[in-house]
Amino acid sequence: MATYLYRLGRFSFRRRRLILALWLAALALLGVGAATLSGPTSDEFTIPGTEAQETIDLLGARFPGAGADGAQARVVFAAPAGERLTDEANRAAVAQTVARLRTGGQVAAVTDPLQGTINEAGTVAYAQVTYKVAATALTDADREALFGAADTGRAAGLTVEAGGDAVQEQGGPGNSEVLGILVAAVVLVITFGSLVAAGLPLLTAILGVAAAVLGIQIASGFVDLGSSTSTLALMLGIAVAIDYALFIVSRYRHELGIGRRPEEAAARAVGTAGSAVTFAGLTVFIALAALAVVNIPVLTEMGLAASFAVIIAVLIALTLLPALLGFAGRRVLGRRSRDPEAAGPGKPSGGLRWARLVTRRPVAVLVAAVLGLLVLAIPALDLRLGLPGDNMAGAETTQRKAYDLLTDGFGPGFNGPLTVVVDSPDAKNAAAEAATSIKGLAGVVTVSPPVLNPAGDTAILQVIPASAPDSTQTEELVHAIRELDGPLVTGTTAVDIDMSAKMGAALLPYLAVIVALAFLLLTLLFRSILVPLKAIAGFLLSVVATFGAVVAVFQWGWLGGLFGVDQPGPIMSMLPVFLIGIVFGLAMDYEVFLVSRMREEHVHGTPPTEAVVNGFAHGARVVTAAAIIMISVFSGFILSPESFIKSIGFALAAAILFDAFVVRMTIVPAVMTLLGRRAWWLPAWLDRVLPDVDVEGEKLRELPGEQDEAAPADPELVGAGR
Repeated sequence: MATYLYRLGRFSFRRRRLILALWLAALALLGVGAATLSGPTSDEFTIPGTEAQETIDLLGARFPGAGADGAQARVVFAAPAGERLTDEANRAAVAQTVARLRTGGQVAAVTDPLQGTINEAGTVAYAQVTYKVAATALTDADREALFGAADTGRAAGLTVEAGGDAVQEQGGPGNSEVLGILVAAVVLVITFGSLVAAGLPLLTAILGVAAAVLGIQIASGFVDLGSSTSTLALMLGIAVAIDYALFIVSRYRHELGIGRRPEEAAARAVGTAGSAVTFAGLTVFIALAALAVVNIPVLTEMGLAASFAVIIAVLIALTLLPALLGFAGRRVLGRRSRDPEAAGPGKPSGGLRWARLVTRRPVAVLVAAVLGLLVLAIPALDLRLGLPGDNMAGAETTQRKAYDLLTDGFGPGFNGPLTVVVDSPDAKNAAAEAATSIKGLAGVVTVSPPVLNPAGDTAILQVIPASAPDSTQTEELVHAIRELDGPLVTGTTAVDIDMSAKMGAALLPYLAVIVALAFLLLTLLFRSILVPLKAIAGFLLSVVATFGAVVAVFQWGWLGGLFGVDQPGPIMSMLPVFLIGIVFGLAMDYEVFLVSRMREEHVHGTPPTEAVVNGFAHGARVVTAAAIIMISVFSGFILSPESFIKSIGFALAAAILFDAFVVRMTIVPAVMTLLGRRAWWLPAWLDRVLPDVDVEGEKLRELPGEQDEAAPADPELVGAGR
């Protein structure tokens, strides 16, 4: 592989104008295609194979106007101190508010809060607002109509707050990508000491992400895609594109620093570092594409879209980047005309000093690092999954205030009613029997009278639990109702329970798929059994440590004040799978970048410990820069007022911190030192079967004619110092 990539890099360098023109033409075509072929995105969220989803589908067929999958809002009214909502003035204010609610856009139905949904004291009541469309399809005008109606009640002296998914604004693209690029620019300038060298990874990342997003928009014209499909592609596309370009540019600078001509340096950088980039990209591709194993359409779409962005990033790194290096020439060195890692005697780099420290005390370092991660992982034993609700909203938001008012006025179960559906030819009698059975279950406060469809074959009951929506008691109640003969359970609370169960059940199969495929890929790359096993074990350590940290902060509330966690609660059910996929991809990037250089030193005859030190010293700067960029970007999400967004940002930042600095830069060199030459052991029969991909570039030594061939004068490099 190194030989082919060497020739590709040399061709791209020599034909840089052609390569640049081809990529710009491709971007232009993608832009035209996106403008003319893209179709509308879907905001439908389904969980195939769950009872909650099957019941929603049934209601959609039997109650077409019931809004089973439509947005919901609860408008909560509270009377002034010492008054009741049934007082004449307050009753009139409630009626005016409800009347205005019914005039809102996309509203299907609004219940009267004074007819059955008022507490015994008469001080708190709520109106249930059902919309014709899902929350993601509501416009700002629809939400403003809801808030405007609430203001009508407030103007009359009532306390009026609103909760439910209809109230939550659907976040569009934020500033996290811009923040990520700014942080990356600062880190790259510090790393390279050259604006040109720092600009190349940023430029290729922007072009790669643009190509990927345009391609996804074109795909939306042929297949149904969700509105959030490109989110993961955008985030990871920037991350891996910067990582891959960073690695190749770093190797190019090194080759220049040891005296090679720019063309030869670019060819060798692509031939060696490009091999590592190719395999790193394939590993990330596997982790993302395997999200299809979970069998949730939105995750499958996001995973495939992000894997497409990764492939684009690899292609740009192998073709466009060496072409841009042809335009930059020696200017990537900045004012320093040599590679500090290739320089002669002088002050050793921080990476070199750290590597020597680890290799002198490998056992102590290894034990300390592993024990530290295992201690951090202990809280993960109490991991509980759920979906974010109004109880997780900020204390000053109207959603949280509505949630607290309902809890105080009715009890915690009113914030998570269960929708029970009875499907029977004689739905009236069947619903009555079901209601009687449900009332006899522990933890049930009330069961509403049944509502029948016109055909009389389907009935809807509303069950109010005694416990909060995210409590284990409510989950047990849902299972108890489902064990009865006939009733089906859906609603937001049941969807949350089913979603959490499905995501929890998918974790092990998903892990098994990506670990197995990655093991095969890394075995092919490193021609070793122990190195891939060590890489996967290190990844699992960093993941369980991250789960532990997330549970401690967001579920137990430790250091909650520091991270702005007002209300501890279950961890978002999609977080573990997302975390595993993203972190596995980035972790294998760091593993490949570090260990491929160690293998290169080993293949070239360097003694085992020295190979670890030298390889680590060459790769440490790249991994450090990449990790700092990712940690900074993900940490920006911790500033969000939404708890689940905080948890995502915290989890990803912690995972990169643990994996890059504890696992890859501490445990890896310690284990490689202890293994010595055994690290590269491969059974003889497997050695004969596996193709030699030559990631270390050993076969490039067999190309003296190509390396020493005189190249024609290149006027573009004259001004760059050639």
